[in-house]
Amino acid sequence: MKMDPFIEAEEAAGHSVNHCCELFEVSRAAYYQRRRGVPSARELGDAELIEQITTIHSESDGTYGSPRVHKELVKRGTPCGRRRVRRLMRGAGLEGRCKKRFRTTTVADPAAETAKDLIQRHFGPCDELDRRYVGDITYISTWEGWAYLATVIDLASRRIVGWALREHMRTDLVEEALKRAFSSRRPAKGLIFHSDRGCQYTSGDYAKLARDNGVVLSVGRTGQCWDNAVAESFFATIKRELIDTRAWPTRAGLRTAIFGYIEGWYNTRRLHSSLGYCSPDEYEALINYNAGRQAA
Repeated sequence: MKMDPFIEAEEAAGHSVNHCCELFEVSRAAYYQRRRGVPSARELGDAELIEQITTIHSESDGTYGSPRVHKELVKRGTPCGRRRVRRLMRGAGLEGRCKKRFRTTTVADPAAETAKDLIQRHFGPCDELDRRYVGDITYISTWEGWAYLATVIDLASRRIVGWALREHMRTDLVEEALKRAFSSRRPAKGLIFHSDRGCQYTSGDYAKLARDNGVVLSVGRTGQCWDNAVAESFFATIKRELIDTRAWPTRAGLRTAIFGYIEGWYNTRRLHSSLGYCSPDEYEALINYNAGRQAA
């Protein structure tokens, strides 16, 4: 405190410490506490809070920035301000991982039949599970060569309901991801599946798989990555939080890591700002709870 030397000098001259403290609008107790080197209640609070912040940041594998750390603190019963969390994280050298710009890998099939865009960028979460899915493919470098990841996401909850990883990006890659979604969720007929115009998604084999399972296909416009923004956003997230953090010697090791990330973190625990800072599991539980109340 800047007033410490002044008060000490006044005290040495025989003047009233109480009067000096009144001038600086501090209590005598705070002044003497400061002189003894005892941290204030605020400082103790910051010390305790930074321990919790560090724990949450570590649990996220260093991916959470201050907004998600703040939301997780509140969920765990620690009320605090977002600006305070940001200040403490900055002071501790803790930061999240920033998003990268999208890069498209779509190769369109010029001979494919034209399907309509049934989503029209209406990607907001809703209370109807298994009604609208989106999918896409991305590539990942390993020491064994390229690996290709295909995903299927439920737009209602942002949950990854199906995925597949292979050393190629032929049609059976995206078919495997969709079949896994069918197996885990068993959606009713009429489900809309939205993708870009890549040749895998516009092939005759994929159209037959969709038709046989009562799925209505939807595609975005050519060269418009934002028409499939949720799928693109997931790839940006998994690359930032997992893929780009280390080297991948084998495809098998990559597959194990992706499984752990999706099933042990992204679907179950990671807070999504679009879901009001709930995880997909929490959001789906809320949907099912509300549906049960309405049915009752």
